Amino acid sequence: MEYAEDPEFCSMIDRLRDEIGNGTGEVPAAFGRLAETGDPAELPGDPEELHRLLTAPGQPLWAREIAAYALGVAGDPRAFEALVLLLNHRDPERCVTAAHALARLGDPRTARAAAALATNELRAAYALLPVRLLAELRAPESVPALIAVLERRLPADDPHWRVGLACVEGLGTLGDLRARPALEAALPHPRLGPAAARSLGLLGPERAADRA
Repeated sequence: MEYAEDPEFCSMIDRLRDEIGNGTGEVPAAFGRLAETGDPAELPGDPEELHRLLTAPGQPLWAREIAAYALGVAGDPRAFEALVLLLNHRDPERCVTAAHALARLGDPRTARAAAALATNELRAAYALLPVRLLAELRAPESVPALIAVLERRLPADDPHWRVGLACVEGLGTLGDLRARPALEAALPHPRLGPAAARSLGLLGPERAADRA
């Protein structure tokens, strides 16, 4: 892959520039030129070298993130565990990068992992990117997980309403009729109602057979 032509990779390097320059850990030798120039073309192209950087002890987080992303978008399943950990990171920008790579990894475990993260109520504040990833994946796990998360976000005073909104939008995109009851329940919600109406419109008119 030509990383210089990958907007997400370039955005990640721009975001990490200060972290690379101000980090207390030693810059891995393979990332020396990348750290100096910020040029995506300086990323090592050898998957084995990237995997070594991902798994070697003592590597700074930014180096692991870059290696995991590069392996992920190349379809290397060895990136899976690191990307799932980043998807659940407290830094939302790291979650965005991880979700982008996971969507392109094509690993069959991704949807199950995203569903587990999205439905973990103890991590509800960090569920936004797993929810969006589930909608993008269109996996068998996607609709049940999004419905379950949305139903928890329906109280009007719920602080994680943005997660609920992502569920509503994702269910509309997926167009699965199983989402109708949850979307109808979201209609009275002051923040979710307009989006729920739009998503219901995407499902199409209810048929008698659907109510049976």
